[in-house]
Amino acid sequence: MELTSDALMNSLLALGSAALVITLWLWPRLARQRPLPVLGRVGLLTVTQIVLVSVLALSVNNSFGFYTSWDDLLGSSGTKLALTSNENHKGGAPVGDALVQPTNEGGMETVGDLPKGPPEEVGKVESVRVTGKETGLSDQMFVYLPPEYFDPKLALTRFPVMLAIAGYPGITVNLMKELPVVQQAVELQRAGKMQPTIVVLSRPTLNPPRNTECVDVAGGPRTETWFTKDVPEALHSAYRIGRSPASWAVFGYSTGGSCAFRLAMRFPNVFGVTAGLHGDVKVVEDQFTGGSLFGGDRTLTEQSDLTWRLQNLPAPPLSMLVVSTRKEADYPQTVQFVELAQQVAATNPQFQVESMYLDDGGHNFDSWIRELPATLEWVGNHLG
Repeated sequence: MELTSDALMNSLLALGSAALVITLWLWPRLARQRPLPVLGRVGLLTVTQIVLVSVLALSVNNSFGFYTSWDDLLGSSGTKLALTSNENHKGGAPVGDALVQPTNEGGMETVGDLPKGPPEEVGKVESVRVTGKETGLSDQMFVYLPPEYFDPKLALTRFPVMLAIAGYPGITVNLMKELPVVQQAVELQRAGKMQPTIVVLSRPTLNPPRNTECVDVAGGPRTETWFTKDVPEALHSAYRIGRSPASWAVFGYSTGGSCAFRLAMRFPNVFGVTAGLHGDVKVVEDQFTGGSLFGGDRTLTEQSDLTWRLQNLPAPPLSMLVVSTRKEADYPQTVQFVELAQQVAATNPQFQVESMYLDDGGHNFDSWIRELPATLEWVGNHLG
């Protein structure tokens, strides 16, 4: 059973219930103060406590996504298979050290509403492990390929791509299980409200449980380089994806939204479109980031502050959508940033900023689910 599967959680709950019933049943029979009864009571308490702690730990992990698989938890790399060559992918001979390789690490089995049928009719979601040449980082991702990708008539066509980043400390599969990004993209594409687009699902936490805020951490993981260099290079090597920034969008919710804004603002040569749900415009350093991400370097801190960038640097060639609710705690700061961005955009046609706000809702999946359809439709309208 997979680490994040409902089957494992249900099995542990059943085991915990059984351990509790057995403990209550045997306890009177082990009441004597002799060595064996005492050891029996200790054993019952130990087993019950271990099961209950396991249930609690699994529940916390499934909610916050510190580890996505047994390999992730145990520190092993996971099983890798050679990427086969076929007409649906880019082509070429199979390479043992390919940057994108199919993986059986799991996660998709917990999602019950993915489209089912032949790829040429409903598309296909692939579970892959992506490895970066520049950073050496590696992580499991999910890639949705639309039905048109498998059309022989479009065998030479390159498709636009949207990189979706989950929140912290959420797991990648949350972009299908909790926030139906792929399912919503499929509906919009079928309705003609979003052009056929490859959707790549990822998470911001490459060094769990530390939150790197998708930056190159001083003396730590180079997460920004991973997203802006390694991931695009790896995906280009395996899929027919457009190469211009206009063909690339980056989207996210919560921390993933913050990452999406920052990556696009700092690297408009990679991402020409960005949209974020309830993202911050400034790196928040707290107990989850493990202290300072920039090693106290003021210049690096300023470079990652999007307000500072708008006030001190040329506007990037970029289309940006800021999404939040009027009840969100940082709504005033969000509005202030949008107003500044739109002032900058008024004199810089290459820089476009729009915003959408729900009248109610908080920092949660209920709000993000309601915001998702309009956001993905906006992304589809702005992708080249």
